[in-house]
Amino acid sequence: MKKVLVANRGEIAVRIIRACKDYGLTSVAVYADADADALFVGHADEAYALGGATAKDTYLDINKLVAVAKRSGVDAVHPGYGFLSERAEFARAVIDAGLIWIGPDPQVIEALGDKLQARRIAQRVGAPLVAGSEGAIASATEALTFARRFGLPIAIKAAYGGGGRGLKIARHLDEVEELFESATREAMAAFGRGECYIEQFLDRPRHVEAQVLADRLGNVVVVGTRDCSLQRRNQKLVEEAPAPFLSPKQQAKIETAARDICTDAGYTGAGTVEFLLSADGVISFLEVNTRLQVEHPVTEETTGLDLVIEQFRIAEGLPLSITETPAPRGHSIEFRINIEDPGRGFLPSSGDITRFSPPSGPGIRLDSGVETGSVIAPMFDSLAAKLIVSGATREQAIARARRALGEFHIEGVPSVLPFHRAVLEHADFSGPDFRVHTRWIETDFAGTVEAMTRPVASGQTGMLRGKVELDGKRVEIGIPATFLALLGGTPPRPAPAEAAAGIAADGIAAPLTGTLVQWNIADGDFVEAGAVVAMMEAMKMETPVTAPLSGRVTIIGEAGSYQPAGAMLARIDRHSKPEASA
Repeated sequence: MKKVLVANRGEIAVRIIRACKDYGLTSVAVYADADADALFVGHADEAYALGGATAKDTYLDINKLVAVAKRSGVDAVHPGYGFLSERAEFARAVIDAGLIWIGPDPQVIEALGDKLQARRIAQRVGAPLVAGSEGAIASATEALTFARRFGLPIAIKAAYGGGGRGLKIARHLDEVEELFESATREAMAAFGRGECYIEQFLDRPRHVEAQVLADRLGNVVVVGTRDCSLQRRNQKLVEEAPAPFLSPKQQAKIETAARDICTDAGYTGAGTVEFLLSADGVISFLEVNTRLQVEHPVTEETTGLDLVIEQFRIAEGLPLSITETPAPRGHSIEFRINIEDPGRGFLPSSGDITRFSPPSGPGIRLDSGVETGSVIAPMFDSLAAKLIVSGATREQAIARARRALGEFHIEGVPSVLPFHRAVLEHADFSGPDFRVHTRWIETDFAGTVEAMTRPVASGQTGMLRGKVELDGKRVEIGIPATFLALLGGTPPRPAPAEAAAGIAADGIAAPLTGTLVQWNIADGDFVEAGAVVAMMEAMKMETPVTAPLSGRVTIIGEAGSYQPAGAMLARIDRHSKPEASA
């Protein structure tokens, strides 16, 4: 390989571009309109516009990505994580174009990406498993039948997805139907397929995973374990390696199952096998992620390996740099720096970063896709950076993390930094007994994180596009909105979200910028305060919209429409009364 197309954005694009430089490869970036001035674009050796604003029109457009690959003359494609990284059709398109796909073979992506087929592989090799549906569930009625047979809670999961999207946990029978429909919609939006299946859910489990590397010479090595139990809405926030508080028997069981599953599937590349571990020691296979994980840096810090360069080596047909599981050196903890407001239920946000001042010093690594002046676009993932803190022991890593998070400052947009600081002071996480589980934030987290000031909506309005003639040839050009002032104009800056939310006291405002997916009520219905009246989708996740007060609703926002944070979705007549029952 000599030249690599990085088919992604944000911090993972920066990470891969840096690995390219370290390995002596030329890097090529692609970007959506909102990313024209992004950090990863400036780091790449070359960059090409994808000519669109949404993920669907850019980072999810296989034809555009392959066209850029051919135009730029690359000989390999790295998909990063998210977007098309686990789409077999993208891998095939890359290979069919005569390029090297930096990842597992398409048929392996299909086999393990289909969560039902992955379960069958796990069963075949004797990996631990809880009860699950035999195939995809066609309706909410089937979901209810399973719940009644095997008991609650149950996990409703996208059959062709991962990363926590399309995953809902039903704990009561009366919510199974609603959650099944929500999981189906979310899976369709994130992965293009809405099929879901059901498993028994281990209540209050830990999330433990094994990092695997496999080359094309038949070598399969478990590099180490990680704990990723600190999650909100099934999305990880804090990860650490090695997974703490595992017995030797539990660790051996996890590592053996991970190795056997990948060997049976004919896996090549970097992959992660995920498990749930209940409080009483029950281990159950969860899924295989056929890509690099967001949390891969903690494994790198505790093993000395560069997992992206290992991916390069595997793609070139070279053997792994290691032949057996290395003994971990120290302990490492990763904190995802999401642009979300933990005081408002981790609502994702968007806007301009006016200050980005990260920490430094012993044991500190920062993988960032942003800097001061960067714009957080509402249509993409909320992850902006990752703070990785390492120490000789877990206790030292926690001490250094307290210092590092105290030094870290982000202004202009909300972030999860206050949440991370609070977690480090909680005995469940930092005490001698690890009591964190996948729903710990929702159920046991006693800390109160105050809501942050809502940001002014970004003045970034995308790209000004038009046709010009250069040397007799008509070509299209795009000018970032930040340059409009140089042309004598100033991009319009929307009103602050707080002001927009205050248009009417008796109204339902959009809690975040995103798509109004659906109304759960009809125009003119009477609703009680706190009732879920609609669903919004932003950054690939659904968020419920609740009524702030009781009354009769007049719907303003149209289902399927794009709404800025604070926009008036409906009005509520608080003086109206519910209709008397017969």
